[in-house]
Amino acid sequence: MSFFVTWREFLPNRLISRGMGWFTHLTWPWLRTWGINRFIRKYGVDMSLAANPDVTSYRHFDEFFTRALRDGVRPIATGSNTYVCPADGAVSEFGSIKEGQLYQAKGHYYSLSELLASQSDWTELFEQGQFATFYLSPRDYHRVHMPETGELLSMCYVPGTFFSVSIFAVEQIPNLFARNERVISIFKTEHGYMAVILVGALCVSSIETTWAGIVAPPLTRKIQRTDYSPQTKTLQRGDEMGRFHMGSTVIVLWSESKITWDDSMKKDATTVMGQRIATS
Repeated sequence: MSFFVTWREFLPNRLISRGMGWFTHLTWPWLRTWGINRFIRKYGVDMSLAANPDVTSYRHFDEFFTRALRDGVRPIATGSNTYVCPADGAVSEFGSIKEGQLYQAKGHYYSLSELLASQSDWTELFEQGQFATFYLSPRDYHRVHMPETGELLSMCYVPGTFFSVSIFAVEQIPNLFARNERVISIFKTEHGYMAVILVGALCVSSIETTWAGIVAPPLTRKIQRTDYSPQTKTLQRGDEMGRFHMGSTVIVLWSESKITWDDSMKKDATTVMGQRIATS
């Protein structure tokens, strides 16, 4: 194990991440405005895309960070067999799930079963399926949307570590996505089953879904699974399903064994929410 990985193991990552949550909710006017403006300049955030471009109107940094986009700036691709990108960001990896393993980076694979918190009924659904991983940088829009229409079946909060999900960290830290804190949502679609996994990271203070509110951090550090199938809650393709309070990674799993990836799906390619990424 490299020195980089070893010292990361000993960082107080949970304390750092929760402390970031407290800091980003401070409402001091001078700190709020200065911090947001400095962030915009540093990362090149395009505020012309925001539903509310007035920096001074945000109550705190987190409200700015989870800002909505203007109507129409992210059109949702159409077509009955179309899958769309869940978030603005970049393609980390994508492809087939082989022998219960997903490709992470630089020769590293990680376990589907561990990613899904050893929920055996879920693991069986996706063993022969496909996956796509998207990295959200600080400059990106941090709400996550549905890749296709689906009926919500279950959700699971999985406690874990808070490693950075930067490109360098993903290339160096084995099994990273299956070790970090995450929220897993399982949907039934017309093509089979789909999982949308919101992976936490260093400085990600919390993860939220549109139906349950803030899921992480919970009051307990135990795995928490909630089944929703009797409620028949359906989200349409392009609907918002969750958001990060500070940024991270989205992993989408499909139970289908055959998906035709769009030419736009290339490693490190820039993505925008709603663009077509694949067809079946």
